[in-house]
Amino acid sequence: MDAVVDHQSAVNLKTILTVTFLSVVYLLCSWLVLGFKSDQVVLVTIFNTCYYSSAITRKFILGFSVFIVYWIIFDYMKAVPNYNFNAVHIADLYNLEKKLFGINFNGTMLTPNEYWRINGTTTLDIIGGLFYLCWIPVPLGFAAYLFFRNRREFLGFALTFFIVNLVGFVVYYTFPAAPPWYIQEHGFVFSPATKASTGGLARFDQYFHVSIFKSIYTKGSNVFAAMPSLHSSYPIIVVYYGLKNKLGFVNILLITVMVGIWLTAVYTSHHYILDVLAGITCAIIGINLFNLLFSKVSFLKSFLNRYVAAIK
Repeated sequence: MDAVVDHQSAVNLKTILTVTFLSVVYLLCSWLVLGFKSDQVVLVTIFNTCYYSSAITRKFILGFSVFIVYWIIFDYMKAVPNYNFNAVHIADLYNLEKKLFGINFNGTMLTPNEYWRINGTTTLDIIGGLFYLCWIPVPLGFAAYLFFRNRREFLGFALTFFIVNLVGFVVYYTFPAAPPWYIQEHGFVFSPATKASTGGLARFDQYFHVSIFKSIYTKGSNVFAAMPSLHSSYPIIVVYYGLKNKLGFVNILLITVMVGIWLTAVYTSHHYILDVLAGITCAIIGINLFNLLFSKVSFLKSFLNRYVAAIK
């Protein structure tokens, strides 16, 4: 991270050697930990291309290195599955969801996921799929907007995003949890070899004859990481910074996307309502942690100031 906040924005021998060294180390470590994947080469290529192309692209990729570090950590989680550390919660989470939010349908108590699996419609499948497609481009697009509008706010957003994910990852390993689709497809028996599923999002792919969500979920780090729903956390961070930066009508759109993602997470059987609530809690904790730590801890304040200076 010291290389990221190097006070010199120009390319020189030191930075060339540093970038080359980090690129080689990342590729080597990834090969040893996960095996070779084309994604790794693509990531290194993008970083190096942006770094050497121009001053603005160099500052841009240095700023977005926060998201790159997040992605690397997320990717490496494949090598250390959370079910190796704690028992996976399957039936107990399902029963608690039914107890708290169960819906009586034709005399049978169902979880909200089960109810919508029976009562879903093509219209809802399409709307839900469109909302769920937003969970990656909206945060990254918003981050790009902040980068060009206010570099300090951009870094605040990026670092908050990073902290929220770290909080979520701690919960992943403390409380491994199966998603609703797992029970629908495999019952209550734990099977560590289970591959990630698109759940109800498969209906979106099928309707449009595409494999968008299938390609996304094949890259998942762990099937048993449904609690918390970080998909539900990300739009809260966006809305928080949208409100903080007084974006007016845009905030209404961001709030709509946020609620749409929450509802779709349940509708498509990717998360319980409990998972969504846990994701909301993680976002609130992460936002407050950033505000506290980077305003009270001197070395973090200094780090932020140097980082802002490096990408201005």
